[in-house]
Amino acid sequence: MPARVGFGPRAWAFAALAVASLLWIPILVVGAHVLTPAGETWAHLVDTVLFRYVGSSALLVAGTVALAFTIGVGAAWLVTATEFRGRRIVESMLILPLAVPAYVAAYTYSGMLDVTGPMQRVVRALVPALSDSVLHVTVAGPKAAMLIFGMVLYPYVYVIARASFRRQSRTVLEASRVLGRSAWTTFLRVALPLARPAVVAGLVLVALEVLNDYGTVRFLGVTTFTTGIFRAWSGMGDLDAAIRLAGMLLLFVLAVLLIERVQRGRRRTDAGIETDMPMRRWQLRGVRGAAAFLFCALPILFGFLVPVAQLGYWALRTASRVVDARFLQLIVNSFSLAIGAAVLGVGLALIVAYATRVVNGRAVKAAARVAVLGYSVPGAVIAIGVLAPLSALDRGLGFMSASVFGISTGILLGGTVAALVYAYAVRFMAVAYLPIEAGFDRECRDLDSASRTLGVGTTGTLRRVGLPLLRAALLGAAILVFVDVLKELPATLILRPFNFDTLATRAFQLASDEQIAESACAALILIGAGVLPVIGLDRLLGGRNSR
Repeated sequence: MPARVGFGPRAWAFAALAVASLLWIPILVVGAHVLTPAGETWAHLVDTVLFRYVGSSALLVAGTVALAFTIGVGAAWLVTATEFRGRRIVESMLILPLAVPAYVAAYTYSGMLDVTGPMQRVVRALVPALSDSVLHVTVAGPKAAMLIFGMVLYPYVYVIARASFRRQSRTVLEASRVLGRSAWTTFLRVALPLARPAVVAGLVLVALEVLNDYGTVRFLGVTTFTTGIFRAWSGMGDLDAAIRLAGMLLLFVLAVLLIERVQRGRRRTDAGIETDMPMRRWQLRGVRGAAAFLFCALPILFGFLVPVAQLGYWALRTASRVVDARFLQLIVNSFSLAIGAAVLGVGLALIVAYATRVVNGRAVKAAARVAVLGYSVPGAVIAIGVLAPLSALDRGLGFMSASVFGISTGILLGGTVAALVYAYAVRFMAVAYLPIEAGFDRECRDLDSASRTLGVGTTGTLRRVGLPLLRAALLGAAILVFVDVLKELPATLILRPFNFDTLATRAFQLASDEQIAESACAALILIGAGVLPVIGLDRLLGGRNSR
């Protein structure tokens, strides 16, 4: 029997606790301030706008989740279980809106539908009888925010749900067909319940993304917790009130995660083991086929093609003024940050997820729960939580260096790329963790037992059994983190080194200065950079069952 090498369960448990502690430092730093007595600004916020923040945030999350569920799950089932004309085209393109930042989509549609925008100019030219009062469409408020979020965030649900549908046992689905069940009935009674953990994981990502958004809700004039945090922080200069609002936002996130836990329960998805037998598709022809194609094509049209086409038009008009050598540096900065954060985030998530699998202890499970909460905290709050201890450490190192060597060290850690990558890891841990955890849940636990029976240790089992089976989940998690980091704004704005810009900060700054057309080049390159990884994700999860 071969000797067991590598870390044992205790070492994995210790590593998971260390990772959770590392990720919680910024949150604990911010949380410590909440324990201090509240100031007058907080009392004013409670009396005036706090309940508005609660209502708007809850409404925005509920509406967006409902829209993302309808589009994401519906499209995933149609392209997986049915055959209609154009299915292969829309199947690959449905993931593309994931590359469009929500705030970029909001800027684009606002500019397009404005009274002086290109859309209304064309309509007035073609139909002069229509007045501006008839044509004028205001892109603002919660409904517009829900539509924008739903159009660009549904791929979180689509990608995970489609992967789950494809891995479901053909035998179970064929049994439903033999019993005379239609595609719709099989979807509701068989496929959707089996895919529930994956679907809920995707919806949780959507809800957390909405709760953490700042650029979209600020531009559309929606008062949420995040806008309240920035208003209290930058507008009123009251960090205490901003931190307390962040604490309220944490309660929202805890509620979302609790719902996900309750829905999943102790359910195991052994039926989701990947199968080599492709599903026999239901043929949709005529009106039903056209309806299925339209259902899948509309999210692509409004979530990707229309914004990209408009940005391309603006980019052609403004490229000569705004495109210069800085764009190459912006791309290098953005990609280096995103790759570093993706590698770090997936590695940390894998440690925590595997520890919860091999160690049946409350401390490890609690560590996993708290490790993903960073995604719920606004990026700006995490940035402050990272900056505060690093600045204190810089001061300590500077004092020691000056005392011992007589040399001033200046800023070594705070405001560096390393600090920014660390903040990204804290912020996007949930994005990496949830797909990996879902991938572990899909594995048959008997494989672990069989591996250990053959004398393979805990680490060897992960390397020989877990990692090959998790390849798709790991790469998918890395791509999701990569794309999210490219689009991240608040943490980048606060923690970026001096004169260090990214595509996201450049596009945001131009759009905030009402130079929407001028922001198109940066936004378009940002979307293009995001398209490549989502195409890779689509091909990875497309697999042999897609054809």
